[in-house]
Amino acid sequence: MFLKEPGTVASILEKLLKEDKDDALLAFQIAFDLFENEDQAFLINVRNQLPEPKQQGTRSADAGQSSAVPDGATVPNGADNELDAVEVVYAERLAKIKGILSGETAIHLILQFLYSHNRSDLLILKTIKQSVEMRNSVCHSATIYANALMHAGTTADTFLRENLEWLSRATNWAKFSATAGLGVIHRGHLQQGRSLMAPYLPQNGASGGGSPFSEGGALYALGLIHANHGEGIKQFLRESLRSANLEVIQHGACLGLGLAALGTADEEIYEDIKNILYLDSAVAGEAAGISMGLLMVGTASEKASEMLAYAHDTQHEKIIRGLALGIALTVYGREEEADTLIEQMTRDQDPILRYGGMYALALAYCGTANNKAIRRLLHFAVSDVSDDVRRTAVLALGFVLYSEPEQTPRVVSLLSESYNPHVRYGAAIAVGISCAGTGLSEAISLLEPLTSDVVDFVRQGALIAMAMVLVQTNESREPRVGNFRRQLEKIILDKHEDTMSKMGAILASGILDAGGRNVTIKVLSRSKHDRMTAVIGMAVFTQFWYWYPLIYFLSLSFAPTAFIGLNYDLKTPQFEFISDAKPSLFEYPRPMAPPTTTSTAKLPTAVLSTSARAKTRGKKETDNKSTVEKLSGDDGNTSVSANGKVSNSSDKDGEPMQVDSTSDKKAEVESSSEVLTNPARVVPAQEKYIKFFEGSRYMPIRPARSGFVLLRDTQPSEPEVLVSSDAPASSPSTGSVSNAQLPASAVEDGEPQPPQPFEFNP
Repeated sequence: MFLKEPGTVASILEKLLKEDKDDALLAFQIAFDLFENEDQAFLINVRNQLPEPKQQGTRSADAGQSSAVPDGATVPNGADNELDAVEVVYAERLAKIKGILSGETAIHLILQFLYSHNRSDLLILKTIKQSVEMRNSVCHSATIYANALMHAGTTADTFLRENLEWLSRATNWAKFSATAGLGVIHRGHLQQGRSLMAPYLPQNGASGGGSPFSEGGALYALGLIHANHGEGIKQFLRESLRSANLEVIQHGACLGLGLAALGTADEEIYEDIKNILYLDSAVAGEAAGISMGLLMVGTASEKASEMLAYAHDTQHEKIIRGLALGIALTVYGREEEADTLIEQMTRDQDPILRYGGMYALALAYCGTANNKAIRRLLHFAVSDVSDDVRRTAVLALGFVLYSEPEQTPRVVSLLSESYNPHVRYGAAIAVGISCAGTGLSEAISLLEPLTSDVVDFVRQGALIAMAMVLVQTNESREPRVGNFRRQLEKIILDKHEDTMSKMGAILASGILDAGGRNVTIKVLSRSKHDRMTAVIGMAVFTQFWYWYPLIYFLSLSFAPTAFIGLNYDLKTPQFEFISDAKPSLFEYPRPMAPPTTTSTAKLPTAVLSTSARAKTRGKKETDNKSTVEKLSGDDGNTSVSANGKVSNSSDKDGEPMQVDSTSDKKAEVESSSEVLTNPARVVPAQEKYIKFFEGSRYMPIRPARSGFVLLRDTQPSEPEVLVSSDAPASSPSTGSVSNAQLPASAVEDGEPQPPQPFEFNP
């Protein structure tokens, strides 16, 4: 894959597919592993180079020619049938492996998993919504972003549907973001994506009667739904881009098209986007610059010099910034090949292009921990005259070092104490990027003081970075998670807290519980190779400093923490395995305490502190109660002896109580392991504890403790019991409201009913 030899991979897969069942399972497993590395262009090439099954007529002719017996008609017919049977099996397996390589199979299974295991806590969002002032549009938008991240891929848009009036307060670009958020929530709905977004899309290719902000947001949402798997939607987005006259719609179409065609280097799409860039519109041009980079990711194309030349010609700061990031994306993973372009950008007089040079350094050497790259970034972090460049240089260290997360806190520890707040912000985000999802103690220790920094945007960055580090970590594994959640709640509820910090706390709440508490942030695949889409998504996400709608790119770096066992038919059979660790270490975080708990806690306090008379009455009642208990205790002696176990009196009085208490203690003692059923949530830290039952019917085709695992059936003659799928894919276009409400109702079951209306006459 990294040698860019799709033909070789295709021939290996073809050979395995034509062998026995176990080899076919191995081919499917390899296809899933290739899919996990997320190189869309490479997967398309492999899929196209897999040879089609031979036609029946050709096969029978070949069989007839190769027959060594001239007068025996029976033998060639038998050979013909055998060959036909082989080709039929190959055709069936080929269809399955093409489904895996296209991403359709995996995305459908992930969608099922995230939908059925959704544990997002709507009470958190309700608390945020109630505490945010109506006039504060930044926090209003941040709540919409947090909801999208919290429900990424789950299809649960209940919060939006229940708060339509509140949502309608979003205007202009906030409306663009609110509509685009649906793309994150419904990410992976490849078949129904367009029908889901139909009410918001431009009608007949041109702008309809709706708001152009909604229409632009809907095109961006389509890109997010089909990110890196845009074969079916590219043409529609191209037509929308060509027919769009308003810059807002062009902005959304450019971002959507860049996401859908990520890394494909399609020349025709490039020309369409370039035409938008040359209109020299600031809003559309910024998205066009980023989109060109997304399209040409990792190609080190000559187009980069063309983009750089236009960045020098234009007067719009937005366009220059979009192109600077786009140029950086083109050199993703190219290392030394990119040095000439990096040198050119880092020596430029324009600070925005030097800023782009920092990203080019970060992405060209991402995950390499290259000393030369680190040295150059540290040099710019302390010497450049522009705060933007310095901040980005420190932030870029997170990309270079994410393959060795434990090194990052050590490298940026001094920078996190810098007098310059931009450098401190960069240090926080760098730790967030490289230590994302690890729960690393050193990273938490470095970020903790920054969450109470004197500068508001440093606090914002530290809160977001802390959430990225602590995603999928609960209090049993890291007690500081509880403190952090309480800190977020305090910041959100504090009316005197500044807007920047509050926005950071709201976004952090969304990231902590991302994807219904079933996804983590991963920039490396299980085979320790870069996940291209995740790295690119993280790089563009960090641009939210300038443009909030780019926050949604973070969803590209989400990876489900799941063990999904599949049989030969790519179905999920009922299958059990062991997590050899205490269940509390990896359980879901406890849901936020509902209002009923607080009310019951307050009631006794109110009763006990009414008056001295109530105290006296209470004392009398307790005295009476103790007298009654003594009497009942005496009766208990006779009952114990009547049961016939012990006939002795006062000594044995306490025995039944002792037995009860010990049994209670035994019940409280947590088991040292738990049995999980397929498909199951398995967080990265839990993988080392996963074991399989000896003599189990299903065994993995190769050692794997998470992700998509192909299972060998050791009892193929027995009937299989499959897991019932409750996927939302049955009728999402027509019934998405009811589908979306299912997971939420489970969350809301424990909430009290509203009180009946009443009149209060004091």
